[in-house]
Amino acid sequence: MQMSENGKNLSPADPCYAEIIEFLHHEAELLDHGQFSDWLGMLTGDVRYRMPVRSNLAPARSDYKEKTEIFSENMASLQVRVKRLSTDYAWAESPRSRTRHLVTNVRVRLTENPQEVEVSSYILVYRNRSNSSSHDLLSGERQDLMRRVDGKWRLASRTVLLDQVVVGSRNLSIFF
Repeated sequence: MQMSENGKNLSPADPCYAEIIEFLHHEAELLDHGQFSDWLGMLTGDVRYRMPVRSNLAPARSDYKEKTEIFSENMASLQVRVKRLSTDYAWAESPRSRTRHLVTNVRVRLTENPQEVEVSSYILVYRNRSNSSSHDLLSGERQDLMRRVDGKWRLASRTVLLDQVVVGSRNLSIFF
């Protein structure tokens, strides 16, 4: 999802902007504390959650990154991932990663649909596992579509664009 150029950016003084900031901070807290089932409750049933492969190819071939994805998920696949994390078979998360999601540079833009806003944000995710001295530091941009459902904001779509072209992490079993 690319941010539309037609919508109006909301001011930080706008109450809707404050609601979106609170949503993003609460989401980061849930993810960092491993409350993944609660996090799923912040998503719409038709959510699309994806991370395309970044490319250093010339602009004429830049469409490659949109056709190849590190992950492309929907609510059903996210539910399976979350359920699996509570079993002994989530080897990539045994022991569970300790993460810190830092969210900044939030921009909220109105869309033609009064129940939806586009949100772009920068993210820095720190990840450490076990007693290891190694860690992952992943930075990038998130492009979200937020939808108001029953009076509450829900995540309807997220595209994560990591700054790294080659991801040095052993796995990407965490949520962004």
